Amino acid sequence: MAAPPNFEEGQSTYRPPRFNGQLFVPTKNLGDPAVAIPKTRKEFNNVDRKAIEKNFRAKKILVCGIGPDEYNRISAFQSTKEIWEALHTAHEGTTQVKQSKIDMHTTEYELFRMKDNEFIQDMHTRFTSTINGLHSLGETIPETNLLGKSLVYCPVPGKAK
Repeated sequence: MAAPPNFEEGQSTYRPPRFNGQLFVPTKNLGDPAVAIPKTRKEFNNVDRKAIEKNFRAKKILVCGIGPDEYNRISAFQSTKEIWEALHTAHEGTTQVKQSKIDMHTTEYELFRMKDNEFIQDMHTRFTSTINGLHSLGETIPETNLLGKSLVYCPVPGKAK
């Protein structure tokens, strides 16, 4: 079964669709220069109706995939785009908030050191958490840098730090 254009293939074994945030709103061009404005319901053609149906499917997936607290946050919104943007802002924040989070995780990565009396496994968990935080915000660090960083900051027993 092929996924609709505004869905990507998911990552689970069963590969459910994953919404990518791209939505279709039927528009028409008016004026000179042409300005795109939303069509009225009477102006929809079959292609527009199918796209609207995909929007409702996307909305259903978003609403069914969240908890009660999240639902209260988005229940007043009508379009999937509004829901998506509200959830996106709530979890990733604005561009400034996202950049602040990236800066915080980058600083944490650059200053990463093993703590006194910290087990290797605990250090690795902290390191992985920092890297995953960067990755979830769209920042990637080359794997060679990651390996080097984790080896450099893992002290040899009996040597000074």
